[in-house]
Amino acid sequence: MIAAFSITPVGAGDSVGDQVAQAVRIARASGLACETNAMFTNIEGEWDEVMAVIGECVRSLSEKAPRLSVVIKLDIRAAESGPRMADKVETIERLLS
Repeated sequence: MIAAFSITPVGAGDSVGDQVAQAVRIARASGLACETNAMFTNIEGEWDEVMAVIGECVRSLSEKAPRLSVVIKLDIRAAESGPRMADKVETIERLLS
């Protein structure tokens, strides 16, 4: 499964970069395939692994902010296994060239 998630601290001040960086740090340290873009962090793994990472991010950021806005988008393909996140990007890049 691939998950795109975004966690935005609310009520933690004007700049939330440090808190967002903490969530990205947790995702990258998880050992799951991970990439970050301007809007989301994408991670790939089994349901329990992915949800555990997102849960850890929420717990960590909730220590520093009174409220969090969390957005999660999931791509679940039960019939397929193995890494797909990089393949999706490679397919689009190949089609663009």
